[in-house]
Amino acid sequence: MRPRFLILDVFTEQRFGGNPLAVLPDARGLDVAAMQRITREFNFSESTFVLPPESGGDHRVRIFTPASEVPFAGHPNLGTAAALALLGELGALDEPVTVRFEQGAGVVPVTVSRRGDGLIDAELIAPAPLSVGEPIDPGLVAAAIGLSTTEIALDRHLPRTASVGLTFLVAELVSASALASAKVRPDAMAALVAASGVPYLHLHTAGAGAIDRRTRMFAPLDGVPEDPATGSANAALAALLAATDPRADLDLTLTITQGIEMGRPSRLLARVRKRAGVVAEARIGGSSVPVAEGVLRLD
Repeated sequence: MRPRFLILDVFTEQRFGGNPLAVLPDARGLDVAAMQRITREFNFSESTFVLPPESGGDHRVRIFTPASEVPFAGHPNLGTAAALALLGELGALDEPVTVRFEQGAGVVPVTVSRRGDGLIDAELIAPAPLSVGEPIDPGLVAAAIGLSTTEIALDRHLPRTASVGLTFLVAELVSASALASAKVRPDAMAALVAASGVPYLHLHTAGAGAIDRRTRMFAPLDGVPEDPATGSANAALAALLAATDPRADLDLTLTITQGIEMGRPSRLLARVRKRAGVVAEARIGGSSVPVAEGVLRLD
């Protein structure tokens, strides 16, 4: 058995930026154990496996981190859609095309378009409404990343979990320098995960110029020491910021950078619609660049 794979960098316009993703566009015949082994072999933050649909979508897409399967993620959806577009499976793309991916969190619509320079843009609608958990002690967050409690910003929101399909602990820092200084302390991170019940810590602070937010995401207990671009986390962040905004009706657009500290700069575009005080829809989008393709020798 020699399944084909593609590698793309997602949330970037330049190869070797953004978040790398391995896509197996035809994963029929692979069991869960094989998918997990293949994901560990690539050792990216996620790999995806495309299968025939089961519940009315266009494809079933399974997403694995090096440690486990997850029900939803951002860059795997966008990169998988871009890979299918590059393989010609979405047609000529003379007009934007929406493909529906079945996942554990629900059906995820991804709209794909081809730019004039040939790059593939994609945007997804998060599969779940915003859910927010109880506040988490800022001191636990600060200890987990080697900062003082005074470097955790509390005026906009307390550290708390937020999800639009995958749950993250979201905390705001007071400055870009604090964000750059964050470094995981393993024992303290384990204590934070135990307190929050979530292995994913997403940090954000104000951006500059055309950038609205700068972010970092750590998940060392899920096999991802740091992620260069996390679509599901930034979609949840944008939804949380819209929810905490006092305006009842809001169309929020945020340009977000991530991966700067890793040397893999990423750019994400989040869009949130809020009506009558309720976050009605969260979207995340960006570009993908093909990097490599080949076959896996499994026979």
